[in-house]
Amino acid sequence: MWRYVLRRLLISVPALIGISIVLFTVLALAPGDPFEELATNPNVPAEVRMNLRAKYGLDDPVAVRYVRWLSSMLQGEWGFSFVSRIDVDTLILQRLPTTLIVLGSAQLLGLLIALPIGILSAMRPYSVFDQIATTLAFIGFSLPTFFTGLLFILLFSVYLDWLPFIYRADIPGSGWPWLREHVKQAIMPVSVLALFQAASLTRFTRSAVLDVIRLDYVTTARAKGLSEGFTVVKHVTRNALIPVVTLVALQIPQIFTGAVVTEQIFRVPGIGSLLISAILANDTPVVMGITFVFSVLVVLFNLVADVLYGWLDPRISYR
Repeated sequence: MWRYVLRRLLISVPALIGISIVLFTVLALAPGDPFEELATNPNVPAEVRMNLRAKYGLDDPVAVRYVRWLSSMLQGEWGFSFVSRIDVDTLILQRLPTTLIVLGSAQLLGLLIALPIGILSAMRPYSVFDQIATTLAFIGFSLPTFFTGLLFILLFSVYLDWLPFIYRADIPGSGWPWLREHVKQAIMPVSVLALFQAASLTRFTRSAVLDVIRLDYVTTARAKGLSEGFTVVKHVTRNALIPVVTLVALQIPQIFTGAVVTEQIFRVPGIGSLLISAILANDTPVVMGITFVFSVLVVLFNLVADVLYGWLDPRISYR
């Protein structure tokens, strides 16, 4: 297996280089200038703006700028933020823990909701429980996260005044009161993302279990006298989870893009809100760093999904 993982990692290198070329070219050719404010400020001489552009190489050809960026990335230097005046990697690492906590909790909660509901719906197709679960899944999947987030704010913050609608990463204090406040302010953004993910996972899990439960080996297991619970857990769920793993692995990078909207609604100081502010300010080094991280996540979680296939289905070989 380790040889397979190493081979996949080596194959991913040229793929990531190709992705970085496309991202860098698109951002370099996009309209906008990070020093537009200096150009419109009469107190800043034109020579200063020209010297800054020359210092950061903004007037060099795109190919030259990309080679410079790639060599810096290989040395662990992600560039310099024009707006925040700090290194891009430092800026991302400051926001990353908050994003990982919110998104990790949302993904875990979505799985805990979707898997049991999807399996029970498939075990009792067209029952009252299945119809209710299917209807709620369609509703949850149809509603965008920004609409659900606004509904949560109106209900739980404005009308009921139970939860804060602004996420603060700098809450003072320690111990249980500090932890309680963090959990309290994370309930709404985590729930919005989790419900959206759970809606699609529920439908997909139900379909996967329905496909497996009709196969001959499941009928044989029941004919041997195995209990229904053991048959479902051992023979049905494990094989049905193979396509579900693909969806989950591909959804994890998408959660980061979905968090862009959610973090803006709840003012979560994470990667998503940083990306929006960097785009609005034409801070291309930050935009490039964040989008490249998203690309790496897509490639990485595809590899994780392939590795999990072999654990779920022994018939799959890594050779």
